[in-house]
Amino acid sequence: MKTTLLTDTHIKLGAKMAEFAGYNMPISYSGINAEHQCVRENVGVFDVSHMGEFVIKGSRALELVQLVTSNDASKLKVGDVQYSCLPNENGGIVDDLLVYHLQENSYMLVVNASNIEKDWNWITKHNTFNVEMNNISDRAGLLAIQGPNAIKVLQKLTETDLSAIPYYKFARGVFGGVKNVLMSNTGYTGAGGFEIYFDTADAGDLWYKIFDAGKEFGIQPVGLGARDTLRLEMGFCLYGNDIDDTTSPIEAGLGWITKFSKDFVAKDLIEAQKKQGVSRKLVGFEMIDKGIARHGHDIVDATGKKIGEVTSGTQSPTLQKAIGMGYVPAAMAVEGTSIYISIRDKKLQAEVVKMPFLKSKS
Repeated sequence: MKTTLLTDTHIKLGAKMAEFAGYNMPISYSGINAEHQCVRENVGVFDVSHMGEFVIKGSRALELVQLVTSNDASKLKVGDVQYSCLPNENGGIVDDLLVYHLQENSYMLVVNASNIEKDWNWITKHNTFNVEMNNISDRAGLLAIQGPNAIKVLQKLTETDLSAIPYYKFARGVFGGVKNVLMSNTGYTGAGGFEIYFDTADAGDLWYKIFDAGKEFGIQPVGLGARDTLRLEMGFCLYGNDIDDTTSPIEAGLGWITKFSKDFVAKDLIEAQKKQGVSRKLVGFEMIDKGIARHGHDIVDATGKKIGEVTSGTQSPTLQKAIGMGYVPAAMAVEGTSIYISIRDKKLQAEVVKMPFLKSKS
């Protein structure tokens, strides 16, 4: 398994470790529910240095980004961030990602750890523009400091006015005495906060400075277990569960990041889906009967016939109810529709609900 420069720190803190995307990562420290609550109500820190980062630059960098991503990157000003996806030639999703406009003719793509090699090869395949590409994944550290008190903690460590950085925008500056740190008002929790990018050599130093700055707020380290429950409450897709190479952006409810005003891979196919409709859609649901839906459970109709599959599911620590996501026939993707989850050969009732399950405080 691969490690981050903070792996030994997590182990010393008593984290429960497990393999994730080929990395030895912390799943939990004090417990998933406690860590989840800490982020929702206070502030927590995630080591997400396993994520991948590609820098694409050159006079035709935007052309390459536009071709391989579904969203319209031409709308990005320097300092802007955009959520997007990489469509494949069949209209599925190679990966979902963030696009950062670093400076003129320079972009950073932040991709999922499990897809670094696949994404790199996919983008390289389409690089007919003589654009310079650099995979900086092994050199880029990434910490996500999330929660309503995150900005109070982080502002102690930088003269950059973090409150002046709007959602999905970033600034670069000195942070914790380290130069050229990228401070991004983004996250995967819906609780507000920042993600900071830096050279991996500074990982340990910044980790301890953040925790020193956060002592008065009871700052806690948070593992991938709570990261999953937090993102699910917001209805955020997880690659490999809710979206993959076989799911289209339209099926997954990602039409809002799919712009047909420009050309991109599989544009015609996906645009036809948008116009003609799709046979299945990703929905959120809440359990009516007692039981927790998990990834892979069958979704069935009232007669017990399989109509879909749960892609994500958990007991929501904030809402104190079981929630989940899954694909169902488009006709059943209507708020209030009754569906059933097959759990241990029992047919348990659930109801399709509008996402997010929890309203964002961002």
